[in-house]
Amino acid sequence: MEPDVLGPPYERQTIDLGTDDEGPVVATLVRRRAERPTGRAVLYVHGFVDYFFQTHVADFFAERGWDFYALDLRKYGRSLQPHQTPNFCRDLSDYFAELDAAAKIIREDEGHDNLLAMGHSTGGLIISLWAHARREAGLVDGIVLNSPFFDINAPWLVRRPLAAAVSRLGRRAPQRILPFGLGTVYGESLHADHRGEWRYDLAWKPLAGFPVRAGWINAIRAGQRQLRAGLDIPVPVLLACSTRSYRGTKWHESATLADAVLDVEHMVRWAPRLGRHVTLARFDGGLHDLTLSGPAVREKVFTEVGRWAEGFLGAGPTAPAPRRPADETAGAAAEG
Repeated sequence: MEPDVLGPPYERQTIDLGTDDEGPVVATLVRRRAERPTGRAVLYVHGFVDYFFQTHVADFFAERGWDFYALDLRKYGRSLQPHQTPNFCRDLSDYFAELDAAAKIIREDEGHDNLLAMGHSTGGLIISLWAHARREAGLVDGIVLNSPFFDINAPWLVRRPLAAAVSRLGRRAPQRILPFGLGTVYGESLHADHRGEWRYDLAWKPLAGFPVRAGWINAIRAGQRQLRAGLDIPVPVLLACSTRSYRGTKWHESATLADAVLDVEHMVRWAPRLGRHVTLARFDGGLHDLTLSGPAVREKVFTEVGRWAEGFLGAGPTAPAPRRPADETAGAAAEG
């Protein structure tokens, strides 16, 4: 491990993934240790046009004895190399290599007994497919999905016949840039320089995203079709999402109280296809990344995640460990 861009107590480890048609490929595992570890760990996977910067999520788990790990997938964030196409892949199973490596580090190298996988948006789809593919290996004990990308947010004509045509194009010309993207509404609702409260690297998470390419759409569509056909994830799953979506392409205050990226009804519709033990939780006023919602909403999100982990993973008390007098004395001395 080496120091991370977030500074102490965050460290990172580079995972060598060999080469592809663009050259050398790496992923990056970020770690934040709990002061009083319990043998439990979280593996967090970000979404599209994203990387790990949500330190308050790591704090929530670390305060409860969970060591926290976040994976910046290949060609994202810390792992993006100058010679690479940002956020691009041809098949979502490409990411299984870094997920396998991260799980090995967490379980075998660092000795954790219990592993919770947590995926946001595209990361939620990837985590779901990986957990299904590795269901016999026992790599994870539970999964939390934060607004997973289970279907394309568009009318039926676009997300089925047109998407099928784009997929065929993606197989012939994977790098072809498509004439649509994410827009800036969601980014504006998040970043502190605009209408949000969060600061992050706009080079790694630009407001308008990166170009959407035909090969990526083909990969997403194939993964979503597999999900909708039915997975067999053998561990408990918590799927969390907002109660409403915002579909406008221009700014409106409604975007601060809804999912401005995906259709939340798609998540609800396809949740039963994950496996036999799925819990659904919806949050009024939640953003696409529920953990970046307003303070009152994200407090409810964390409370629900904690209760679910305690109930279904046998995780023990989910309240922060109380500080002992010696800790407070040491803290005062350090501040002095």
